[in-house]
Amino acid sequence: MVKRVPKGRVARGRKLGMLAAGQAARGATARLSMIGRSEHAREVLSRRSTLDSAEQLVDVLGNMKGAAMKLGQMLAVIDLDLVPESHRERFRAKLALLCDQAQVMPFSTMRGVLEDEYGSLSRVFRDFDEDPIASASIGQVYRAVLRDGREVAIKVQYPGVEKAVRSDLRNLALFVKLWKSMWPALSSSALIDEITRNLEAELDYGREARTQRLVAEHYRGHPYIVVPDSVLEHCSDRILVTEYLTSKPFGHMQTLPDADRDHIGEVIYRFYIGSLFERGEFCGDPHPGNVLLASDGRVGFIDFGLYNRMGPADIEFERQVARAAVEHRADDLYALLLARGIVDPAAGVDPVQCLEYIWAASEWNLADQELTVTPDLATGALLAAVDPRLAEFSGMRHQMLPPEHVFSRRADFLTFGLLGQLVATRNWHRIAREWVYGDEPVTEIGRTLARRASAGKGV
Repeated sequence: MVKRVPKGRVARGRKLGMLAAGQAARGATARLSMIGRSEHAREVLSRRSTLDSAEQLVDVLGNMKGAAMKLGQMLAVIDLDLVPESHRERFRAKLALLCDQAQVMPFSTMRGVLEDEYGSLSRVFRDFDEDPIASASIGQVYRAVLRDGREVAIKVQYPGVEKAVRSDLRNLALFVKLWKSMWPALSSSALIDEITRNLEAELDYGREARTQRLVAEHYRGHPYIVVPDSVLEHCSDRILVTEYLTSKPFGHMQTLPDADRDHIGEVIYRFYIGSLFERGEFCGDPHPGNVLLASDGRVGFIDFGLYNRMGPADIEFERQVARAAVEHRADDLYALLLARGIVDPAAGVDPVQCLEYIWAASEWNLADQELTVTPDLATGALLAAVDPRLAEFSGMRHQMLPPEHVFSRRADFLTFGLLGQLVATRNWHRIAREWVYGDEPVTEIGRTLARRASAGKGV
């Protein structure tokens, strides 16, 4: 068990500094050579230097929790089958720390947070199970029954985690050293400000409770999606109380027949990606611990700490970029990226290279074909996006991702990772055309939602 979260800036900065130094040393001797072709992923991840780097990231970021662990969760998209068999079990155990099996703090440690807010637990709860049902980056989740008989889930912040996160944010310069070795674009001050704003917002469980209430109301009565409502009267800055959703975890979904996994995959895709284009808002934290299969067959979604909204002009930019890429209009795509400041005209990148880079990272939803997403494909796409180092994409090292788009890209890649773990099959491009081009839906789910929208019931 973990006894405490290290929260001092110096202590946490020392860990990050050592990690950054280690990553830099490895980067000087062995660079990734993945371009997004999934058949190369095994070769890349089998390299000992790459595996050691990933393991060290998981070790340090996972055990620190806080902002560091949240950033480290992106590694969970890595295909474990690509890790050499001799290292696989160790790597699997470490990755588990970044999902829903993070190290557990004893209830004696967490009780203080609850009593600070409620006084006696018996005043609010008829029954409280002291064994946590989940453990994540900044909080631990319990199951309880309120005095009025409602079953609820209670997410409680780790004692001291607020100071830990704020220490991490003050140490962002060290994070940048890590990011530069993986994604050189993550170095602008505006981008750091955006990341800081989002991670600080995650500390405010009261804000998350209000967001979850709005999302739950939007999906109330939805045929495919369920979001448990928050119980606002019992929420605070450090405690989130929501309806308890009787459900099975993501691991159970992975064992279902192909048709069921394909259905769930489409629902996940529409929830995490479609919501941006349809409503201008999206959840930026897709990962297996946040997706559940409800007892009525609907897909349940939880954890709305990283919830973002995007303005109409930014959404239209994303739509125009997607259209230009789909239609292979390299010059138009280049002009869009250049005008937005994403591509540096002095970097020597030409329009064809920009088009090929975007296709390497996003072919799964640009190509008009039925595609089974595998962990191999998801890993390859992520590496293509974050490590454009081979000659054909070398100029893309200097791309500058606008701050307002960073979490939408994160949502894209983590959603792709989820679909890869599910091994789901669909023509993802045809689904995306509903919101990129306004096309009529081609799936039964899409047609059902279109009929609901026509009837004024939303999507």
